[in-house]
Amino acid sequence: MELYKIETLLEKYFEGETTIAEENELKRYFSSETVAPHLQQYQALFGYYATEKSQNFERELPLQQSKKSQIKWISIAASIVVLLGVGIYAFNNLSAEKSNEELGTYDDPEEAFRETQKALAMLSTNVNVGIESIQYIQNYENTKDQIFITE
Repeated sequence: MELYKIETLLEKYFEGETTIAEENELKRYFSSETVAPHLQQYQALFGYYATEKSQNFERELPLQQSKKSQIKWISIAASIVVLLGVGIYAFNNLSAEKSNEELGTYDDPEEAFRETQKALAMLSTNVNVGIESIQYIQNYENTKDQIFITE
């Protein structure tokens, strides 16, 4: 009778329908030495729980750092970032000031006049190119209006 009960409990176990009490009964049966020969293949499965239960965790866990030391390292890292930012900003501004000093300073008034004329000629050329493009667009608009007469 007990063998039939164990077999039905095994079926329920593999279906996932056993209660904890029924699983404990299966563990007790398979940990005993009187296991039926055709059920010995399941003995390793339920014997696993008994052997694992007897094992102890022996490895030491490292202690976590205190919050004060974490804050200390975070503040050091933030200070380094701020110093790097200030250094990069200062480096970029110093080199920009040197290049700004060289712009637009001529000792000879005639040379300054010639350079100004070149700059204005270049500006005039580029403005004229822009005006020609607008004339093409205006010509396109006029042609379009002639083809598609609006009512």
